[in-house]
Amino acid sequence: MAELATIARPYAQALFEASTGKLGETAQWLEPLATVVGNPELQQVAASPKLGSNQLFELIAGLMPVALPADGNNFLRTVLQNGRLAALPEIARQYEALKNAASGASNATIYSAFPIEGAELADLTARLEQRFKAKLNVSVVQDSDLIGGVRVVVGDEVLDTSVKARIEQMKQALTA
Repeated sequence: MAELATIARPYAQALFEASTGKLGETAQWLEPLATVVGNPELQQVAASPKLGSNQLFELIAGLMPVALPADGNNFLRTVLQNGRLAALPEIARQYEALKNAASGASNATIYSAFPIEGAELADLTARLEQRFKAKLNVSVVQDSDLIGGVRVVVGDEVLDTSVKARIEQMKQALTA
């Protein structure tokens, strides 16, 4: 995995520098592109020597849920011509990290046993931003195994207030 990260870094950096002033617009087409390219079936098709880079470009562009702008087309063609298609999801991750660093934001994933929406999500996000001292781009994942409470992952930090975690702590305390 370190090799893909090393390959992806210059592409992410170049895309970030070329996108200055329109970081959000680039992210809107880069994310779906990374999702399409990250599909294992597409990766298998892309590995075929029978498929040329133009054919692969047309296939990927046709699978995109949003039309690629000129910048996106140029970027995809460059990645394909250099044989770096497998690194594209990692390029997108590194681009997102650069974009967040530039805006002072971090990605946060909230795992919850129940759906969190509207005012409840806004309130929780505000409290988490105070706790982590950063603007957070929040996504919510429902995980019924937590029983109740939430588990929040921001970068390499984890805040686990779930019932499952509390039960595990009690179990460890009782068996120690």
